[in-house]
Amino acid sequence: MSSIPWPFPKLGLFPAVTAAAGRRVRRWARHRQGIDAAVTRLRPGRVYILPTGVGLVFALMTFAMLLGSMNYNNNLSFVLTFMLAGLGFVSMHQCQRNLVGLEMSFAGVEPVFAGQSALFRVAISNHSKNTRHGIMIYTDDDASEILDLLPGESEIFTLAVGTDARGWVRLERFGIRSLFPFELFRSWAWLHMDLKGLVYPRAAENAPPPPATQAARGHRQHDARGEEDFAGLRKFHEGDSPRHVAWKAYARSNQLLAKQFAGADTSSQWFVFDQVPASGTEERLSIMTRWIIDTDRLRADYGLRMPDDVFSPAHGEEHRRRCLESLALFELEDRHG
Repeated sequence: MSSIPWPFPKLGLFPAVTAAAGRRVRRWARHRQGIDAAVTRLRPGRVYILPTGVGLVFALMTFAMLLGSMNYNNNLSFVLTFMLAGLGFVSMHQCQRNLVGLEMSFAGVEPVFAGQSALFRVAISNHSKNTRHGIMIYTDDDASEILDLLPGESEIFTLAVGTDARGWVRLERFGIRSLFPFELFRSWAWLHMDLKGLVYPRAAENAPPPPATQAARGHRQHDARGEEDFAGLRKFHEGDSPRHVAWKAYARSNQLLAKQFAGADTSSQWFVFDQVPASGTEERLSIMTRWIIDTDRLRADYGLRMPDDVFSPAHGEEHRRRCLESLALFELEDRHG
């Protein structure tokens, strides 16, 4: 299904002229509408409508029937012709009405690695008392699935945007459209929310081994290793050893707790940008990304030292996210998007 809301999207006539006209119309729409708010409700003036190829054939057929009815002065033919014409006008009204009043909001995008597609999620809500049929959102390169929205219902629509470099990926414009009913008309609207998502560096496929682990004794408490000195209790987390469960405390409070120990040997790794065995910046970032991914899978501690950021050794999802974000935005002018 074509993503260009044009009366003849599949005819292939004068593609260069059609593409140029499409770009000009889109620039005009962005200038006319400006940047949309994070939550936008479609007004009637935002929804455009044009006949589809099927609609044009339907109109020509109806006009031919009108000429035949006038030529033969056939009353039944007049009845059928005007009934079809009325059906076309009702279809046009209903097609535009199918989009008016829908509310759209950004539902987030998860960070991805360069080369993967960022999945932008858009929530569409139907606050009216009527079902909205055949709703979809689209870009020039991708389109979501087609869904119906019941009264008071909200659905999440997803658009994939390709990435090829670290930093920010943007979804500056996307469209929403419907062909309901009968696909005689195409109604659509453009949204300019200027959405963005974070792209991590591409992980190196053949990275050199990470730096050797550094050991330290008794310098801090560690919640995963060490059994020399009891340091207290904490909430039990998935993945903790069953040997660390405080069963006596569980019997008293019916709350699953884990023992913490201090004074044991702990180990960690430091990933230092200036010490990565590579010459180019992007190659270094790619290697460090691979080290972070592999070390995180082992649930081992690691620290990151960049020219402008330092993260102490730790592990977990939040630490992984902060480190990869630092790599993604390194030396970028637009660090905050």
